[in-house]
Amino acid sequence: MLIGENPADGGQTAFPQFPHKAFWVSVSASLLLVFIALGLTGNLGLPHHHSQSLQIVRITVPDQSGTLINQSALVDKQKDLVTFSVTSPENHTSTVLYDIKHGLICYKPVDQESCFLRKMEKSDYENMRSLLNESTHKKSQFQLSGNETRRETEFLGVLGASQVDVSTLEEPLQALCQGSSVHWTRRADGPGKQRLVYFCIDICFPSNICVSVCFYYLPE
Repeated sequence: MLIGENPADGGQTAFPQFPHKAFWVSVSASLLLVFIALGLTGNLGLPHHHSQSLQIVRITVPDQSGTLINQSALVDKQKDLVTFSVTSPENHTSTVLYDIKHGLICYKPVDQESCFLRKMEKSDYENMRSLLNESTHKKSQFQLSGNETRRETEFLGVLGASQVDVSTLEEPLQALCQGSSVHWTRRADGPGKQRLVYFCIDICFPSNICVSVCFYYLPE
């Protein structure tokens, strides 16, 4: 979910939902995710043994207002990559790439020419482990319960002055961020009253955990 105001101000805007389009939204998001992931490999003609290591996991969960959030994750066990496709209520899709091998997360918001990086932490590895374990058991569809889902908020401050050279990144991150500015982020307690949250992305995991990752720019 993309948000343009500080959550502390209660300024979130509710968007109308179209339940009769939910199926086609899910299908479209899944197809988009496949093409994104294939693009990250740099090769649309994947070897057969590699294509067998790919699996799409779909997760549906109601948000705090009861609106269903649909997302898909493409799990690539061979390359230790998990690529999330997160669809906002207004039908825009952001990409979140977990590069488990190199311990990095890359956030690529919709309609922005920017990528945001941070290093994976213990909780991130645990969330990835739950996803990998479920995909190992060939379970590909999850309907999370709103009452039982643990919700967390994570604030990341964007280091706007320290731009990263895309060519120094590993191949999957290069492919995702080609033509975009890339910035490191750091975890923070919150932006404070003097600064507004730039946007948020909600990511849910089969372990019944949903994390709202919210970004704001730090002073130069």
